[in-house]
Amino acid sequence: METPNKKIDLDALWKKSLVRVTDEFSLPPVILQVDDAVIGTLGNFSASTGKAKAKKTFNVSAIVASALINGQVLEYRASLPEGKRKILYFDTEQSPYHCKKVLQRILKLAGLPLDKQPENLIFSHLREIANPAVRCEIIRKAIYGIDGIGLVVIDGIRDLMLDINNATQATTLIGDLMQWTSEREIHIQTVLHLNKGDDNSRGHIGTELNNKAETVLQVTKDPTDENRSIVSASFIRSKPFDKFAFRISDERDNINIPQLDTDFHSETLTKRNSFSYTELSDEEHRQALELTFENSDGLGYGDVIEALRKSYTTVIGATYGIGKTKQLLTFLRNKRMIIKNDKLYIFNPEYYY
Repeated sequence: METPNKKIDLDALWKKSLVRVTDEFSLPPVILQVDDAVIGTLGNFSASTGKAKAKKTFNVSAIVASALINGQVLEYRASLPEGKRKILYFDTEQSPYHCKKVLQRILKLAGLPLDKQPENLIFSHLREIANPAVRCEIIRKAIYGIDGIGLVVIDGIRDLMLDINNATQATTLIGDLMQWTSEREIHIQTVLHLNKGDDNSRGHIGTELNNKAETVLQVTKDPTDENRSIVSASFIRSKPFDKFAFRISDERDNINIPQLDTDFHSETLTKRNSFSYTELSDEEHRQALELTFENSDGLGYGDVIEALRKSYTTVIGATYGIGKTKQLLTFLRNKRMIIKNDKLYIFNPEYYY
């Protein structure tokens, strides 16, 4: 970490920052995909989000297992290059007992023996370390001290800060992620909870993750089947991928693992009547909003509720009641897809979803 008294060579930093038209740069190596969609590249970071009990850690376990075998697990396909096959997994929330369960789950998904620690996977539990700054420094030290790392998982990035709503701490932490991934040519996958009341990532750190991450995966419980978890991309720089789902297997050897739900079809989500705005794509929202405000630059509260009901029914085939549509409006305003100007609600086509 930089110390306050360490002199910074601004001239050197300025020269290093320059990009010339004659410079040649190679595309960052892709290490994680779903179908043809790029989820992660070296030199960038991504996030998995979801509410409590959505099975976020099960999803991340599948990502790590795919990286461990450099193959496919669930719908994730990993391809870490030679010399970048090591994986660091940091868990900030669970006890050593439950961390071992996660480690066993990863090995079982990878088809590896449960009684032998794989050379390329290093698992660290940081729950017992009370100081977030010390946790962060341990992660930094490992990233810079261990050669051959390709993937780093931080399950519980919120625990690397004292105050999740502190903008300065959030900016500093995201700056660390960008520096570590760039300087060490690694990919970092973080895990963060969503707010209970809406589907926004928690605190300022969530906002910064959404703004800077290469991909933000969202894991949600299927409202029609509590035993099914659905994975989608709430943000992705690459082309989007079709949502997929998994179920947790019956316990065998005291270890549960996620298994792909082959009966799940994402197109059926648009045909049910349940309130499922979290599972809609950016394009579906945009089509519905363009239809909502097709003949108006601004709508009053009652008019916008009625227009939203009609437009979302047209676009996705779901019929929302008044209460559900009010929740939808709150969600759209939180995402700044709709903004309020005085008493009128206005479509913001430049929104960041």
